[in-house]
Amino acid sequence: MSYLKKLNIVAPALLASTAIFSHHSFAQDSADTSAIEPEQQPVPKEQSDKIGWGPFTVGGAIRANFVIGSYDTDTPAPSRGGQGGDVDLDVFRINVDFKQGDWLGKLEYRWYNGYNLLHTGWVGYQIDDKQQVRAGVTRVPFGPGPYGVSQSWFFDQHYYVGLADDQDTGFVYASEWGNWLIDVGYFISSEGNWRGSSADSARYSYDAVRWTSTVDENGVVTEGPINGYEERNQLNLRAIYQFSNDTSSTDLGFSLQAGQLKGTRADDGNHWAASVHMVNTIDKWLISTQLTRYQFNIDANNPWGTDELIPMGAFDFAWTVASDGWIPAMSVSYTIDTPFIGWLDYILPYIEYSSIIKDDQSFNDSQLITIGAAWASGGWYIYSDVGISDGNYFVGNDGDNYDNIDGIGGFGANGNDEWNYRFNINFGYYF
Repeated sequence: MSYLKKLNIVAPALLASTAIFSHHSFAQDSADTSAIEPEQQPVPKEQSDKIGWGPFTVGGAIRANFVIGSYDTDTPAPSRGGQGGDVDLDVFRINVDFKQGDWLGKLEYRWYNGYNLLHTGWVGYQIDDKQQVRAGVTRVPFGPGPYGVSQSWFFDQHYYVGLADDQDTGFVYASEWGNWLIDVGYFISSEGNWRGSSADSARYSYDAVRWTSTVDENGVVTEGPINGYEERNQLNLRAIYQFSNDTSSTDLGFSLQAGQLKGTRADDGNHWAASVHMVNTIDKWLISTQLTRYQFNIDANNPWGTDELIPMGAFDFAWTVASDGWIPAMSVSYTIDTPFIGWLDYILPYIEYSSIIKDDQSFNDSQLITIGAAWASGGWYIYSDVGISDGNYFVGNDGDNYDNIDGIGGFGANGNDEWNYRFNINFGYYF
């Protein structure tokens, strides 16, 4: 029996008993989990209160955040946070799954505070139990699984340069050949800008974007005409080899990505990334590792004045990211079953580390450490995380100055590289 057929048979039981997930995008997307998966990869017990209507199944989620951290009292955190010490709505979303014979599809739309966006929207065809094609806004096959190495609410630093859980507009062919899982993708463009106040960043996943900032020779940021980049004609290849014994399993693979950049008030450019990754499962331990090289090739004659930075955006906010770098990442987690606590399905503690190591020696590297746990109880899924970072603007803002391109702790120049922290509890109910 093939890996994909086995997944469809045992998925409900796995969802009820464990947070260890498939590390292959085909398996993740073909199993009926979109209506119950939280923003990251662990999933709560499958719910029976989703609405069925012919070939369609409707579900959704509502989530809220409690945040304490290194935040100035009167300054809001970025759009994914809220005021330090406050409880804020994170997201409300609606999911629609479609299954009619060999045809299938998924739709997910999200509403955040002040903006809303299409997260997923594709139709597909199940060629056989080992092959599937999808077309639309779908996940880019890059990295060890749908969410990179991460188990936490914060993701790892791959996400913030567009190399984990990236949704783009195009086509994916996913297949199984013996122990090999092969994904091939062609993406015409990113998922696009939806409804928000930014020029081009009302979207879920990070992409090269256009913005309305210009930077002078002293690094001062001012408002200007729209400029930046749009992603075009991206190719992806991911290959994962699976081998296992009675007590452990390993998924060892590589990912390749290359595409074009369409410039606005800047010359056209291109980008590429290459990654090696491994996922080891030993009993209830899950150890994920990844090393990635990425590069955006652009001209320095642009409104922000350098080829070492490129504007990237998501969650209705854009800022610059280092154009070239390495990203090592690692996550270790352990599933704790809780049969002795009737109302709790399981606990998933984890610890994670990742860093953006930049080619430009004048930039500071951007590290992220996350220590936390996920708690599953029926339709509830709760993340309790402590994020510690010297270069991630979702983790604190002490000392940040957005008037200067070097003034914040972020993914670009990272001039404010002091360590900040954020304690985050994300309460989610999935239906």
